[in-house]
Amino acid sequence: MKFTVRGAVPIALLGLVAVAVVAGAIALGMAVFGGSDDGGKAEYMGAVTSRPVEMPDATLTDQDGKPFNLKQESEGYVTLLYVGYTHCPDICPTHLYNISESLKKLPKDVSSKVKVVFVTADPERDTPEVLKDYLKTFDPNFIGLTGTREQTDTFQEDLGVSVATRTDLGGGNYAVNHAAYVIAFTKDEVAYTVYPAGMGIPEWLNDLPLLVKKGFKPA
Repeated sequence: MKFTVRGAVPIALLGLVAVAVVAGAIALGMAVFGGSDDGGKAEYMGAVTSRPVEMPDATLTDQDGKPFNLKQESEGYVTLLYVGYTHCPDICPTHLYNISESLKKLPKDVSSKVKVVFVTADPERDTPEVLKDYLKTFDPNFIGLTGTREQTDTFQEDLGVSVATRTDLGGGNYAVNHAAYVIAFTKDEVAYTVYPAGMGIPEWLNDLPLLVKKGFKPA
């Protein structure tokens, strides 16, 4: 599989995506230029947040049409959470591909302790069935979550990211401008690192063993 990282929408709309990414980063208060060197945390290659991000206590609908409580189901795991949409031409599949390939390369005692959760920002098109077919092309163990528009918007608000917006592409088509980074929650269900577009397999191979085995202790 080959993907190009240009943005979440066609080239003419890339400026909108950049705005969405930066706005989301500001909402989280994340260090957008990479790993922090404060408190000896330079070993992490992900961008370190200036404040921890609490995992929302939310129940959405998974790819099998069943209720899924994020906090309960994530207990004891490192959870990689990403808000995106299945019609995304590049950033979303690139993130998912990089994570799936990284998990294949990592030892079982690391990969088995990682859950990947994809929450749609486009619930009108991303039904449980659509999510299931989409995610199994990367890894059948990836979890897809959807709900009503109100539920998915509220989830993004509770997460602390900018709520996704639409850009009309004409002909009944639209792009979704969303926070284009993965949030990595440690086993204590708090996130200290995020992974924007441009970070990939090397960063995951470095950080996932640390997150699984050491967690992240703020300075």
